[in-house]
Amino acid sequence: MPIQVLMPALSPTMEKGNLAKWLKKEGETIKSGDVIAEIETDKATMEVEATDEGTLGKILIPEGTADVAVNTPIATILADGESAADLAKAPAPAAKAAESAPPAAAKAEAPAPKAAPAPQAVAEPDPEVPAGTEMVTQTIREALRDAMAEEMRRDADVFVMGEEVAEYQGAYKVTQGLLQEFGAKRVIDTPITEHGFAGVGVGAAMTGLKPIVEFMTFNFAMQAIDQIINSAAKTLYMSGGQMGCSIVFRGPNGAAARVAAQHSQDYSAWYSNIPGLKVVAPFSAADYKGLLKAAIRDPNPVIFLENEVLYGHTGEVPKLDDFIIPIGKARIVRSGSHVTIISWSNGMTYALKAADELAKDGIEAEVIDLRTLRPMDTETIINSVKKTGRAVTVEEGWAQSGVGAEIAARIMENAFDYLDAPVARVSGKDVPMPYAANLEKLALPSAAEVVEAAKAVCYR
Repeated sequence: MPIQVLMPALSPTMEKGNLAKWLKKEGETIKSGDVIAEIETDKATMEVEATDEGTLGKILIPEGTADVAVNTPIATILADGESAADLAKAPAPAAKAAESAPPAAAKAEAPAPKAAPAPQAVAEPDPEVPAGTEMVTQTIREALRDAMAEEMRRDADVFVMGEEVAEYQGAYKVTQGLLQEFGAKRVIDTPITEHGFAGVGVGAAMTGLKPIVEFMTFNFAMQAIDQIINSAAKTLYMSGGQMGCSIVFRGPNGAAARVAAQHSQDYSAWYSNIPGLKVVAPFSAADYKGLLKAAIRDPNPVIFLENEVLYGHTGEVPKLDDFIIPIGKARIVRSGSHVTIISWSNGMTYALKAADELAKDGIEAEVIDLRTLRPMDTETIINSVKKTGRAVTVEEGWAQSGVGAEIAARIMENAFDYLDAPVARVSGKDVPMPYAANLEKLALPSAAEVVEAAKAVCYR
């Protein structure tokens, strides 16, 4: 049967794009990995690669078409032995195809693609949430927005600054509505100069204001690393406690979707190495909200590592007047007795999926969401490992000098006599993130690798 090529999403927040150019013609032979078209958004121009081999049988969306909805069929590839007569066998285009505007035609609104659901597990009750509390369902981007809005209403010294946070409502729509409520003096669009606006934020914090500095990605924060580490993190100590810096640096960290090596690095280990910083990396919507509010109130500089892939995921958030989660406290998300799986941020996706699979084989995994990387909740980790006798760490960052290595060292120092097997680590592969979708998938950890590691330490 002919294979449909769908309009790809360049990021989890992309809803539509322009089909700028076809690089292959109908009837041409296609190999896996061939660039067949170019698509554009307001952010970038990207290439569409073929993931199957055959012949380009029919172009369904002509070049120059604007506002093509994500997942719209844009072309059909014929497999070996198939002919034009087989095109009729291709699945009928989804309704989204009709919502794409033809070249030079008026734009049509495309419905937002549904985010892949986060893994569902029976979570332990959160001790920070009183029994009987009403819960509301929110996306993670909504939870972040509400956290900032609540703190800005509470404290006039809190303000937001960064690229596109105001007029554009945020590159990932996290700051949506803040400009309208708080005005341009407290929601500030900056030039594309991370070193500059991070320094302005640090200076403002030193005078007593409470900036929330958004980086479009923490990959770009490398331009501001001197301001973050030498100025924000070290000044309290170097001033003998006379000069503080209450500031939050927040934005997406780690891999997204086909944005290549310079936009996909995980900086968890980098920042968690630095005395003077607190480093937060949540997974659930409730934790994103409660921890961001705590970070804004903290008198120290806080690195708040978000994940672009998770922004559209939904979860239950307590409907409380002032929901705060203390920084530095991990949470046991799933109880178990055979092996402890420790992760944070998007690594929890693999950990929870693996726990579900392990349960099918009679292995009950205890899953810990660290939530905070610095200060790390060593006590919760050690108590769990003393119970299970086995541990697996899961992270999207690289293994060498990674957060998993630090966890393994702490387990060795504090619970060596309780271990029945060496600590296993599952991490991103030791290579810069590839651009190609198939290689990107191989470079990241997987639930299957977590299952394999857990079975290995259980000698199964």
